[in-house]
Amino acid sequence: MTDIFDRPFAPAEIEDDCYRRWETHKVFAPRGDGPAYCIMLPPPNVTGTLHMGHAFQDTLMDVLVRTHRMRGERVLWQPGTDHAGIATQMLVERQLQREGLERREMGRTAFLERVWRWREASGDRIVHQIRRLGSSCDWSRQRFTLDSGLSEAVTEVFVRLYEQGLIYRGKRLVNWDPVLQTAVSDLEVLSEEEMGKLWHIRYPLVDGSGQLVVATTRPETLLGDVAVAVHPEDPRYRSFVGRRLRLPIVGREIPVVADDYVDPEFGSGCVKITPAHDFNDYELGQRHHLPLVNVFTPDAHIRSEGEVFGAHWQAPIPEALRGLDRYAARRAVIAQLEAEGLLERTDEHRLTVPRGDRSGAVIEPFLTDQWYVRVAPLAEPAIAAVETGRLRFVPENWTKTYFDWMHRIQDWCISRQLWWGHQIPAWYGPDGQVFVARDEATAAAEAQRHYGMTVPLERDPAVLDTWFSSALWPFTTLGWPARTPELQEFYPTSVLVTGFDIIFFWVARMVMMGLRFMDEVPFREVYVHGLVRDGEGQKMSKSKGNVLDPLDLMDGIDLEALVAKRTQGLLQPHMAQKIEQATRKEFPQGIPAYGTDALRFTLASLATQGRDIRFDLKRVEGSRNFCNKIWNAARFATMQVEHVDDLEGESELLAPERWIIGRLQETEAAVNDAIDQYRFADAAQALYQFFWNDYCDWYIELAKPALRGEGDFTVAQQRGSRRTLLRVLEAGLRLLHPFMPFITETLWQRVAPMVGLGGPSIALAPYPKADLDRIHRQSEAQVHWLVAFITALRSIRGEMDIPPARPLPLLLQGGTAQDRQRVRAFSPWLFSLGKLSSLDWLEDGQEAPPAALALVGDLRLLVPLAGVIDLEAERGRLERERRRLEQDLQKTRAKLAQDSFRERAPAAVVVKEEERLDELERALQQLAAQEARLRELA
Repeated sequence: MTDIFDRPFAPAEIEDDCYRRWETHKVFAPRGDGPAYCIMLPPPNVTGTLHMGHAFQDTLMDVLVRTHRMRGERVLWQPGTDHAGIATQMLVERQLQREGLERREMGRTAFLERVWRWREASGDRIVHQIRRLGSSCDWSRQRFTLDSGLSEAVTEVFVRLYEQGLIYRGKRLVNWDPVLQTAVSDLEVLSEEEMGKLWHIRYPLVDGSGQLVVATTRPETLLGDVAVAVHPEDPRYRSFVGRRLRLPIVGREIPVVADDYVDPEFGSGCVKITPAHDFNDYELGQRHHLPLVNVFTPDAHIRSEGEVFGAHWQAPIPEALRGLDRYAARRAVIAQLEAEGLLERTDEHRLTVPRGDRSGAVIEPFLTDQWYVRVAPLAEPAIAAVETGRLRFVPENWTKTYFDWMHRIQDWCISRQLWWGHQIPAWYGPDGQVFVARDEATAAAEAQRHYGMTVPLERDPAVLDTWFSSALWPFTTLGWPARTPELQEFYPTSVLVTGFDIIFFWVARMVMMGLRFMDEVPFREVYVHGLVRDGEGQKMSKSKGNVLDPLDLMDGIDLEALVAKRTQGLLQPHMAQKIEQATRKEFPQGIPAYGTDALRFTLASLATQGRDIRFDLKRVEGSRNFCNKIWNAARFATMQVEHVDDLEGESELLAPERWIIGRLQETEAAVNDAIDQYRFADAAQALYQFFWNDYCDWYIELAKPALRGEGDFTVAQQRGSRRTLLRVLEAGLRLLHPFMPFITETLWQRVAPMVGLGGPSIALAPYPKADLDRIHRQSEAQVHWLVAFITALRSIRGEMDIPPARPLPLLLQGGTAQDRQRVRAFSPWLFSLGKLSSLDWLEDGQEAPPAALALVGDLRLLVPLAGVIDLEAERGRLERERRRLEQDLQKTRAKLAQDSFRERAPAAVVVKEEERLDELERALQQLAAQEARLRELA
């Protein structure tokens, strides 16, 4: 088998070997006696698969972790997974349905055994995918939110908070998924605009003197109406306040109340108030001491009788509506309103519809008994921690968002009507008395003391919200409630890397719980990154068909497999054809394999401190080209040394060597500073600039004359070039490693031994630290002059369409004494890199032959064109090119001038056409300049 160094860069050939090397040498475990550095991996759902958000976030964390590990710190990147209550239970229930089984028929114990079997067989899929990304977590410490240690910790926290009066059970309005029949958090609700209707319903006054018209999008909930509200300053309805209306269909009397919540401009300006089925109505009802009437069953069917709270009357429901699904009830209510002459009109109306992210069902505000955390006493110290600087947000503007949420915080509903999860440690006696305890035996003992005898107890069937256990993640994963060495060393952790969308759901709750149970913030800093969107700024979602799988970018995928992946399992199957068409248009050849390093570098280069990250596949292609560039440069560098002994002995550094060493120091300083400030994009740009422009494009070229002996170079100077070529490459690979771990590991294992270094892994080698005293300003100025000189010559070649390999005569005129000295000193480089056939000086004022001119400062570079180009042939070529550009320009202007194009085409398409117009105009300007130069030469 041939050496991989003899072949082009192929990521698939190196990635598995690199990761095995890291694990074999236990690279990811804390080591040494340096200061502690710890990051918690936000636990992905055990049911999940790697998506672009994971890839983006995990890349940034790995950059930090690898950098601090190479700096000699004791680094712990703590991994683990979340049990994902709803998602996991749904997945296993679907499996059971395919087998003709049903969860409730199995019973809780048998069902949970089945879920655990699934978890053991398939629950580590996301972990394997995170490893594919190169993430250097300490997998020996992997945790699971339902493992025995964390379960014990969760129970301990619940009991302590209950004993401190911070957990209670109460009847409140919650987001309710009628398909899953559980409360869900706001984060599990997807709200999107949909077309619906606005029904205008007449509510007659009880005294028969008139009526009010109420507009609603949910007429079925009028069965639970307890009032109609108007704005207190609305002159149309001021006289109605305090009067009573007859509730349509039901016949119950309800009052008219005045409240600032009502928008006089919406609908008729009259709002039906249903506190048991609307969050805003609930708040209004509390202000006006209104009762609540629940008309829905847990599966969103109409009850046989309304459930009344806060009053002592009954709420009968017409028999014809009882047991109907909510949408069937809506149709029946509308039909009856029409029959009774109480439906004034129906309007088309666009409204925001909340749907469960797992079931797709429309979420109902629903009145149920749930467990809550009393949050205000926990929020106060969490606010103070940020105000006093114990905890810092980066970027700082997210501090305002944190404060805004924390000052408006409400009690947290922590119970879910599921079986998979941490079952609430509460038991009920025969009369409903609750006993919260760490285990059933303790609860039974408390019950015996309470009742004076042994009584049967029934455990609360609900489980805790998964965010509850996640809020404890920073200290429970380190061994709490035991005071373990890991807890003492790594808590508080160093930084949390997270998206802005869960500052409240996760970040704030971790801060509150950490302060409560550890008397310390869980992390010193919170780096808040943006959300990854597609190239047009749209959120990536399966329903839009614009999701990119990181593994497909790393490994490649053919078109048919990509189409199948994007069109299967859609909540809206009718979108499949549109998604397929868009996919075939965007990826006619599928997606090539770019490799992990290219994806990681792209993600880091996009990590500006903004709110949104626009992901463009062309950037990944550019990063893959960057990998190829580094690979080929390393092959070239190693090929310059036949034997390591060739590097031994006296060496002398020439100006290009001193310059590239200085550029390395500047890059090391810039990258270290950027990483410390979480400016990942700046760090990536500095690395790209150094490797692509400085090292590959210029230093390798500047080293070639000495390496090839194209001039009067000594053996010591040639040895200095070889040493510098390899030593700078070796240090650069270490600097780049946190961003591109696989290619740098592979190349470093080749390069490091050649310069007397080595070790089990580049990941354990020291991270480069700048020595600014090694910046040689004189050599820097000389090389800048040399680069400008060669660039000017190449510009003349490009403008005059002279083949790159054709030797050119060069005349010089003007300039300074320093220019003349530099021309003599750098003559070997000028002839080699400039491809010169001759170099002569003209005296000041001496007339030059027809020549192409370029300036380097005051120095005039003249390339005589007699015999170099055919003027007539060049004029013909430029004329043909000008006609082509003018035709394209005319077509583009015509397209942009069409109103229909600007109105119908996507905004991104219009922008592309405008950019093309600018490019064509610039190209014509440049072509005109070339034609003018030819006329001058003639």
